[in-house]
Amino acid sequence: MILDNLRDILTSKINPVLEDYGKNKFASILVVIYGDPPLIVMTEKPKNMNFHAGEISFPGGKLDSSDSNLLETALRETREEIGLAIKSEQVTGQLKPVVTLNSGFSILPFVSVLDKIPPLSANAEVEHIFHIPLEDFLMTMANDPDPTHNLIQEMYTFEFRGKIVWGASARILKQIADSLNF
Repeated sequence: MILDNLRDILTSKINPVLEDYGKNKFASILVVIYGDPPLIVMTEKPKNMNFHAGEISFPGGKLDSSDSNLLETALRETREEIGLAIKSEQVTGQLKPVVTLNSGFSILPFVSVLDKIPPLSANAEVEHIFHIPLEDFLMTMANDPDPTHNLIQEMYTFEFRGKIVWGASARILKQIADSLNF
């Protein structure tokens, strides 16, 4: 898998606004892919958090009143959580929004494909930062056998070093896998 090919495949128009029907909670994340061979950056949340405790996820979070749009949210949260400053011009595209089952957020995922990144530094919202080989990781995709998860959307799981990625993060990874014909 070549980074330039990934960049071409994952490039899309960026529209950092979701429709608000009055009851939605909005968040956004940034999928960071870099290196040769390509690695994807994910984080593990601390087990003492109120929401998504111990989950493997992408850097990101909820729309703040000071954010002008969801792209700004994703960039701010990525900088705060893992110390990675990405400029909006470095964002390659975006994926379809996903909804969290537990917390009820509509999440808009953005993608940045970079040649390299500096060393990262986790803040208090992040227990661990993972640099996961993208191709091998996408090949671990499985349909979630738990039928209760299928009430709202199809569910998938991915595995890295014995840790299971599920929920909204897995649905975002599934979009990437589909784009890359995995």
